[in-house]
Amino acid sequence: MRRHSSAAAQRFDDSRMLEGPRRRLEELSRLLRIMREFLRGFRTLHFVGPCVTVFGSARFDETHRYYALARDMGARLAQAGLTVMTGGGPGIMEAANRGAREAGGASIGCNIQLPAEQRPNPYLDQFMTFRYFFVRKVMLIKYSYGFLVMPGGFGTLDELFEALTLLQTGKMEGFRIVLMGSDYWRPVLDAIEQSTRRWATVSPDDHRLLHLTDDPAEAMHIFEQSMKAMRLKLRPMHPSRLLGEGVGRAVATPEAVPVKAG
Repeated sequence: MRRHSSAAAQRFDDSRMLEGPRRRLEELSRLLRIMREFLRGFRTLHFVGPCVTVFGSARFDETHRYYALARDMGARLAQAGLTVMTGGGPGIMEAANRGAREAGGASIGCNIQLPAEQRPNPYLDQFMTFRYFFVRKVMLIKYSYGFLVMPGGFGTLDELFEALTLLQTGKMEGFRIVLMGSDYWRPVLDAIEQSTRRWATVSPDDHRLLHLTDDPAEAMHIFEQSMKAMRLKLRPMHPSRLLGEGVGRAVATPEAVPVKAG
C-alpha cells in the first residue's frame, strides 16, 4: 500500500471535508482543527497594525509592469504607516511585500497549502500557512482596512467578489476596493456592469464600490480618504504577557519566526 506524506494526507483530508457527511468523530476532529487554525490566526495577526491587503496573480515575475506597479504600491502603503498583507506567494504578492519591506514597513503573508506547494516569498516579516482557504480568506479580510486588487486569476476574482459582497451587504462599511491594471480590469468590469444592469441583479450604486485607476497617487488618495472617514489610528495594539502573547508587535523584526497554522 502506498503511503502518503503528511502534507499529502492533509490535502486528502481537506478534500474529504467537501464530500458530504462523514463519521461524527471525523467531523468533530476536523472542526477542532479549523478552530485551532482560526485561533492561531487571531493570536498572530492581532498586533500587525492596520493593513491594506493586496490581491493578485502569482504568475507575474519581476520583469512585468504589473509587478513593478504592485512593488511601488507596497512601498507607498508602507510609507503611509500601513501594514501590507498578501497571500504570501510569488508574483504580485511578492512585489507588494517587497515594496513594503524596501520602504521599511511591515510585510505580512497568509500562505496556503496547495498540491503544488506555494512557497512564501522572501520579503515577509512574518507569515502563516493555512490549510483551509476559507480560514485564510477571513484573515486576509478581517485585519484589513482596504483592498488593492491587481490582475489575477480565479483566486483573485474570488477574493475580489468576497470583499465586494461584504461591502454590498453592509457587513463592512467605509472600506475601499481599488483595482489597478485598467487594461485587464476594464473589459471584465464592462461585461459585469452590462449584464447586471440588463438583468437588474444589483443596484446601480453597487458599481461605485469599485475604484479603477492606474495612478498610484490616486490609489493612495482613495485609501487615505477612507482612513480619515473611519478615523483610523495607526497606533499598534500591545500584547499581553499574561495571555502569553510575547513582546513587541507580531512583525517586530524582519527575522520574526514564521508561524504555521494547521
